[in-house]
Amino acid sequence: MTDQKLPGSLRVTGLSVSYGARRVVTDASIAVPAGSMTALVGPNGAGKSTLLQAAMGLIHRDSGTVTVGDKPLARMRKEIAYVPQRGEVDWNFPITVEQTALLGTYPRLGILRRPNSASRATAAAALDQVGMFDLRHRPIGQLSGGQQQRMFLARAIAQQARLILLDEPFTGVDVTSEKVIVAVLHRLRAAGAAILVVHHDLASLDEYFDQAIVLNNTVRAADKPAVVLQSAALHEAYGLEIAPGSNLGP
Repeated sequence: MTDQKLPGSLRVTGLSVSYGARRVVTDASIAVPAGSMTALVGPNGAGKSTLLQAAMGLIHRDSGTVTVGDKPLARMRKEIAYVPQRGEVDWNFPITVEQTALLGTYPRLGILRRPNSASRATAAAALDQVGMFDLRHRPIGQLSGGQQQRMFLARAIAQQARLILLDEPFTGVDVTSEKVIVAVLHRLRAAGAAILVVHHDLASLDEYFDQAIVLNNTVRAADKPAVVLQSAALHEAYGLEIAPGSNLGP
């Protein structure tokens, strides 16, 4: 693991979030170093997506601090890419694959600047990395689940983000797309990105990730995947007797 002060590293400290009177996340603290890939796992309703959205500043948090590369979140937004759950996206919106990838270049263009030939080349290269260049003119509503996730990953690549947050990127995708997504994420990790993934398949934890964090309202465990898979905290979080390597669903 690398220094938390390196660009892209994420540190969340004492994060609490409520929906009305219901406390969804309580005093959660996590660290995602630059050059690493971390899984956030836990049962339904554990607060995983909420933690991601609060860390991004997309929803209000009751308390807690978020730093990226040891700097306040507000100063580092252009360094952060967020890949939402597919259900959060309006797939009828009239935009193409290429136009979506091009959106990733906007944070670095500045106010009132329009994408130029360099921006389009960046977006094209990002689509090529995820095997979507040949589909660049296709409307997003005509994509399969795996193609949709690869397109959003291309947008993150085009953004040249140092911190990438993904909310269940493997749900509903085909095996080929999952392999492509993992290979690309591992290349980004090797280039120094910090990657945090809401994940549900325990069988792939040790293969895909450097660290696993168990969340059920608060952080129950955080360690190497092999250690977490054998921990009582994982079993207790789900309230089940489970076998390591089980797929517990989203």
